Formats: sequence, structure tokens, C-alpha cells
Amino acid sequence: MIRKSPISMIMTEHVITLKKNDSLEKAEHLFKKHHIRHIPVVTDNVVVGMLSQTDLLRLSFTDFSNDVDGDTDALVYNMFTIKQVMKSNIVTVPSSKSIKEVAEILSTKEFHALPVVDNNKLVGIITTTDLIKYLLKQF
Repeated sequence: MIRKSPISMIMTEHVITLKKNDSLEKAEHLFKKHHIRHIPVVTDNVVVGMLSQTDLLRLSFTDFSNDVDGDTDALVYNMFTIKQVMKSNIVTVPSSKSIKEVAEILSTKEFHALPVVDNNKLVGIITTTDLIKYLLKQF
């Protein structure tokens, strides 16, 4: 394990994103389709927020594995916008930040994913899952 390895080595580069005017139904579809739990919200590839699967579950009457009551969720989702539900003022990290530094941030804060931003543009996302997979490869 190289102590100063940058997160660019382990981050996900092809990031699924949303726009503030996208629907919450679209967000739910992306979470399910791509088996992800965090989606950056962008305007012209600039991060303006983050939506998590947990944010949607707080609004939902069903869980993501049970699609029986989709009509109820659709009604609830139509009452809110991504802008209302997403987290704003997101902590971001540059791709040159070390894996160790990012692990320290994620272990001391209450979030599980960080958008990776270079020159004010989204270039990736790093998650606790990425860190765990990296650590497992070390053994």
C-alpha cells in the first residue's frame, strides 16, 4: 500500500448524475438500475448537491426491493423536487487527494460518498465501498 496514493486510482470515473429539474422517479430508477446509493446533482458538470438512496427512502412508503406500492411513491415523489430533497453545500475532494486523507474524511463525517472535483468540474466519485474494495485487495 503506497501511503500517498491518490484517490484517482480507486474512484469511479463514469459517474451517474442528476440535474435539479430531474424527477425523483428518475432518481429511484437510476439507483435501482445501477445498484448505487449516491448520485451527484450537477449543473453543467459542476456539483450543486448530492442525492442519496437514503434521502429517497425517507420519503418512500416502501423499500427499494419491494415495488408493490409504486403508485404511492409516485404521488409522494411528485410532491417534492430533487432540489428540495438533495443535500447542498457538499464536501468535495480533488482527484490528487490521498486515499488515506479521504478515508479520514469519510470515517469522521456522516457521509459515505464524496464527489471528486478538479477545476470545479466533476471527474469522479469516491465511496466507502471503493475504500473497502481497495483495502481488501491489500490482503
